[in-house]
Amino acid sequence: MNADVIIVGAGIAGLVAAAEVADAGRTVLLVDQEGEQNLGGQAFWSLGGLFLVDSPEQRRLGVRDSLELARQDWFGSAQFDRADDRWPRAWAEAYLDFAAGEKRSWLHRMGHRIFPVVGWAERGDGRATGHGNSVPRFHITWGTGPGVVAPFERRVRAHADAGRVTFAFRHRVDGLIVESGAVVGVHGTVLEPTTVARGRPSSRVAVAEFAHRAQAVIVTSGGIGGNHDLVRRAWPARLGTPPRRMVSGVPAHVDGRMLGIAADAGAHVIHPDRMWHYVEGILNWDPIWDNHGIRILPGPSSLWLDAAGNRLPAPYFPGFDTLGTLRHLRATGYDYSWFVLTQKIIEKEFALSGSEQNPDLTGKDLRLLLSRVRSGAPGPVEAFKQHGEDFVVARTVEELVAGMNRIADDDVPALNAAAVRTLIEERDRQLANTFTKDAQVMAIRSARTYRGDRLIRTAAPHRLLDEAAGPLIAVRLHILSRKTLGGLETDLSGRCLTGDGSVLPGLYAAGEVNGFGGGGMMGYNALEGTFLGGCLFSGRTAGRAVAAQVG
Repeated sequence: MNADVIIVGAGIAGLVAAAEVADAGRTVLLVDQEGEQNLGGQAFWSLGGLFLVDSPEQRRLGVRDSLELARQDWFGSAQFDRADDRWPRAWAEAYLDFAAGEKRSWLHRMGHRIFPVVGWAERGDGRATGHGNSVPRFHITWGTGPGVVAPFERRVRAHADAGRVTFAFRHRVDGLIVESGAVVGVHGTVLEPTTVARGRPSSRVAVAEFAHRAQAVIVTSGGIGGNHDLVRRAWPARLGTPPRRMVSGVPAHVDGRMLGIAADAGAHVIHPDRMWHYVEGILNWDPIWDNHGIRILPGPSSLWLDAAGNRLPAPYFPGFDTLGTLRHLRATGYDYSWFVLTQKIIEKEFALSGSEQNPDLTGKDLRLLLSRVRSGAPGPVEAFKQHGEDFVVARTVEELVAGMNRIADDDVPALNAAAVRTLIEERDRQLANTFTKDAQVMAIRSARTYRGDRLIRTAAPHRLLDEAAGPLIAVRLHILSRKTLGGLETDLSGRCLTGDGSVLPGLYAAGEVNGFGGGGMMGYNALEGTFLGGCLFSGRTAGRAVAAQVG
């Protein structure tokens, strides 16, 4: 079939783009290699965090933010340093204006709502002009990821009912149709129908071929996080050697195929070495996809040790500098590290990424939400503590270290209980006064001056060896593959560019496949809440630009 616009990828960026194109009265063919049950893509599984600047939620919590401060933080984190950063820089400026301007009100008009406590993610590398958020900016959607997807799915399905949007699920694009230097359609393979649950691996059995034409094609197919071979191939030397083993934060169908397909048609891929992988991954004890990893979103109090038992130096504390910590850990030569903490810390400071791991927020359940301020860990966290293979619980340091050694890799030196006890005792002595030279203890005390952290995210400072705070807990942390920060280079309309900087007619991109804007608007580092927001902004931008372009 023919349509005014073809959109490749039915994740959140694709839904936003489709809604905007159809709102303008244009027809859309929305194709995706997965089944309809995966509509919304990775946004569905997310915590629904959004980067906002100077929001009412921030102001109610006493947070003073501004566009100027956000720009300082963004560019201090991005560290743009290449000639190819022209369009990423421009997208960063545009996105900051959006996040400080109409982003919240635009979403609010569609029924989107925000949890009142703003999170403080990526607290930074310790420099005012360096990486990190100077203030809390991580706004969690009331309803988490599904709450982000819902308003756009409603819009798109309404357009489908009206005949302006047609879904083509199980359609895998294998190539772009290029005529006279312009992209005029897509061709590929129809895969057999699937009834597997959302996120589960689906069949790749081909049953037919297809070719569809349009005035424009928007690629919104996501990144490479589910393809660990591609991740390792793009892994930059500045982050050390790629890990032999990672856990996967996304399903296998997040495979990066469309990056190569678009490049074959003449689109320019930039900054493939810029990527975002977490260092607090744990294996899901009840997995949805193969090698399914969940990220711990930690408060600042856990003692962080490398696989050999060495305490990580400042500023590599939980929740501060993701890629700096990754770089440090890769230099150790081992694929995992450890948190050592107490029951008191896990109860207040452990949150888990993913909509399915936060049933209170996802289900908008106020009664269940109140459990977060009562004694005891949240139910999903407690379930990981009881069932997760990466968790060790013990009453003494000696028992704890024995358990850590039982699940350690064979090529890692056994941890010494006396050495671990010494590290813990040295840390604990720094709590005798309200002042200290220990940078992590200072960070904990500083965090609790923020009302949101004191309320639900940072435990009162205490000795790890205080029996009243126990038992002791150790958590083995894996590297968790997640986001692509580079991608298809686009101008501020979302039009794909060629290697010489000229526009590739007919081809647009949005979402993770174009580094969330321009080919990498976050540069080398992300500030969190910028992935979903980047999909929303770039999908909207491309959708509106295409709608204005096609007749």
